[in-house]
Amino acid sequence: MSLTPKFLSAALITGLALLTTSCAEKFPAADYQNLGDKYNVVIERDIRGVPHVIGERDVDAAFGFAYAQAEDNWELVYDTIDFYRGTAAKTKGPDSAITDFLVKWLGIWDDIDAHYSSGLSPEIRAYIEAYADGLNYYAALNPERAVADLPVTGKDIIAGYMFRHILFYGFDGVLKEVLSSERQQPISTANGVIYNGLPVGSNATAISPLNSTDGATRLAINSHQPTTGPVAWYEAHIQSGEGLNAMGGLFPGSATIGVGFNENIAWGATVNKPDLVDVYVLDIDPEDPLRYRIDGEWRDLEVTELSVDVKLWGFLPWTTSELGLRSIHGPVLQTDHGTYAIRYAGMGKMRQVEQWLAMNKAQNLEQWRDALRIHSFASFNFVYADRDSNIMFVHNSLTPVRVGGYDWSQYLPGDDSSLIWQDYMAFDKLPQVINPESGFIHSANQSPFFVTATGSNPKIADYRPEDGFPTRMTNRAVRGLEMFAELSPISEDEFSQIKHDKKYSPNSRAVRFLQGAINLPLADSAQQSYIDAQAVIRDWDLSTDIENRGAAISTCVIGVEWLAEQKGEPTPDVADAFYSCADRLMAATGRIDPLWGDVNRHVRGDLNLPVGGGPDTLRAIYALGMEEDGYQTNIAGDGLYYFVSWDAQGVQKIRGVHQFGAATLDTQSPHYADQAKDYTAEILHDPLFDSESRKDKLLRRYRPGE
Repeated sequence: MSLTPKFLSAALITGLALLTTSCAEKFPAADYQNLGDKYNVVIERDIRGVPHVIGERDVDAAFGFAYAQAEDNWELVYDTIDFYRGTAAKTKGPDSAITDFLVKWLGIWDDIDAHYSSGLSPEIRAYIEAYADGLNYYAALNPERAVADLPVTGKDIIAGYMFRHILFYGFDGVLKEVLSSERQQPISTANGVIYNGLPVGSNATAISPLNSTDGATRLAINSHQPTTGPVAWYEAHIQSGEGLNAMGGLFPGSATIGVGFNENIAWGATVNKPDLVDVYVLDIDPEDPLRYRIDGEWRDLEVTELSVDVKLWGFLPWTTSELGLRSIHGPVLQTDHGTYAIRYAGMGKMRQVEQWLAMNKAQNLEQWRDALRIHSFASFNFVYADRDSNIMFVHNSLTPVRVGGYDWSQYLPGDDSSLIWQDYMAFDKLPQVINPESGFIHSANQSPFFVTATGSNPKIADYRPEDGFPTRMTNRAVRGLEMFAELSPISEDEFSQIKHDKKYSPNSRAVRFLQGAINLPLADSAQQSYIDAQAVIRDWDLSTDIENRGAAISTCVIGVEWLAEQKGEPTPDVADAFYSCADRLMAATGRIDPLWGDVNRHVRGDLNLPVGGGPDTLRAIYALGMEEDGYQTNIAGDGLYYFVSWDAQGVQKIRGVHQFGAATLDTQSPHYADQAKDYTAEILHDPLFDSESRKDKLLRRYRPGE
């Protein structure tokens, strides 16, 4: 039996939600309680509880970095260990078996086991293993909390980077499509069509002195993530005597800073979704379901037994097995409507930590570009700024070099080896902009060919349809570009105004969809709430500030279309969206036009605060739950974000805010929600990156274990 759609469909639906706590075999704590003697590092906790980790060497800093994360995020960190190993069901029960099969089916651990020593330098392995030591040391000193299958290894850290990344560029969406009850795409012939990518989440905006009123260089770092959970932003600072000194946001369990800054450079990341996954329809031997035709010859599928250990009812062990199949294209799925091989960008790539670390340590534009040329990330746009007044955008991707003429958004014939791409477009050929004449860059998940003013953008004509770069625009992109055209040159206040803007552009896809609700022909007998709703939408000023009375009904309708696009589904019927939203709003609040701040809330512990912004506005707020309690709760969008600038004399200024606070999980900590009010009020503060600014604002300075 092959790895079945039943298992994989459930795995993709469950995803990271499976990361729950449970019991495991006892961790041999005594074996790791002396690890602290190997490393020279201190942790400084500032007045907001944010850890500043200072080590003599990079490995010392990595050890302390892990220890500090464990203090704040232990449950999130250890829950991901088994998840990325593909052994979660052993400790967490049968619901996790499906994700275990997915990890093993992809062959991530086959690549790690084969290439961990040869594919990573000794220095990077030492760094990763020091980070793992920090987690193990924390577990050794807190054995009552060590419920994961420990110890953590360097390979575990690599697996996390490898698996987590493919979920950002839409790999799961392709698998869901293949696992549908019927075949969803035709098999392409040579008639190529541009793939329409589907961007989601995040903003990054930069201006150079060419477009600033005071000669400053500025960057807004604003990557959108869930407000809680394993991929919510955690704020930290890591420093060593070997040139590492970076601060910013990361996911718990990460050994490097993901978005952030050092003294001389800063960078933000936004999600991009180029076409990075290809599906091949295999021609299977009618006499043998484990043979496929390639270039006129039959070849055997590689067959591996994928065994998953499962815990039942808290104590009973059980092992289940499925067959994992691979062709020369990649991992294989057998379904009722065909056998499919999947080939995806980044297969086998394991140098992500090395690249992130090089980015963290870069001190100028050329060092930054050299770090990106390691080219281990399958996706992500990056926007960069530095002390030397440089700004840069790159639509980073591992773009396959594909045979021309085919529609690569469809399925490909699996019997022609010439369609199995082997190489990626070189980094320097990717769509990118360096120091545009316009003096600004605005990345909000849109087409890479519209990130600045006309005349300064990459040229779409320089690329082929087979490259699969996205062509779609978001409201955040359209609105931001409009504001730059209106306001340039940009002052410091105007730069903040652009980032915190709460309006929809009248030229956006969102407003075009909403116009359909305005144009609905209501019957004379229509209930009053529908008549009122249509009038409110018609008169709406397109804003989502907390005093607005048109935002609740309007963003509800817009959100229906936005959510469908994120799922890759057809545009929903606007009439259904309109009537449903009007009914839900009346049921929840008793009126069609409640104040947006009464409906849109930011909730943490005992705090329940009004928050402006909405789906796909530059002040991005994505909320759920209105049917339950009369308001909806912010669950994603703006989280940790920063403004980083260098004035005309090169003096750095940094301001930022976290959606909640440094204490990710500890509800009793004073830092569990101490930034939530500032977040809703859009009040940013000095993150105390500089030691001088920090020295009088420390709560504690200690070595791990003290």
